[in-house]
Amino acid sequence: MQSRKLYQNIENKLEAKKGQIILKRIFDFTCSLIGLIILSPFFLIIAIVIKVDSKGPVFFKQKRIGKNGNPFEIYKFRTMVVDAESLGKQITVGEDPRITRVGSFLRKYKLDEFPQLINVLIGDMSLVGPRPEVPRYVEIYNDVQRKVLLVKPGITDYASIEFRNENDILGKSNNPEEEYIKTIMPTKLDLNLKYIDEMSFSHDIKLIFKTIGRVFFE
Repeated sequence: MQSRKLYQNIENKLEAKKGQIILKRIFDFTCSLIGLIILSPFFLIIAIVIKVDSKGPVFFKQKRIGKNGNPFEIYKFRTMVVDAESLGKQITVGEDPRITRVGSFLRKYKLDEFPQLINVLIGDMSLVGPRPEVPRYVEIYNDVQRKVLLVKPGITDYASIEFRNENDILGKSNNPEEEYIKTIMPTKLDLNLKYIDEMSFSHDIKLIFKTIGRVFFE
């Protein structure tokens, strides 16, 4: 019963923010389109370096769960060896041997995330919103945690900033996947729900600048 009330409360809040959500989509579309045009030469350089460094495609595509539980393919620059998921878990840990030399650099400065502007442009994602998870972890969500699926997933949010060094944290654990499922994922979902509760266009702008500051200046 409580879960239903919580769902309804979030739905009511999102209904009241309809105008801001429309503005958010216009902002997402405009910024992602401009970003892709401006960054295209930079993308080309990264693509060449990836191909020279290791065999395999330039982009890595993975099934994630989006708004209302709908699956979509997320785009990233490939930072690991081909078929990395068949060689290990769906999370990366510390100095994961599957990560390529170029991939390590791209991950450090979050440059591998830039192709997600394609996801934003076509409407699968937003610039700011809960990070989309893989299906197997979404299946573990309880009723309250599934509220994060009421909005579009994003490239960044509170959880992305808080856990920007997630790989290093997991690298220190004796059981990284258990640590992720029992500790990190629930904390992330709490932060996701906090974002949804406070969601606004001006708040998104602040989170974008905060993300840039944390990645490049800390």
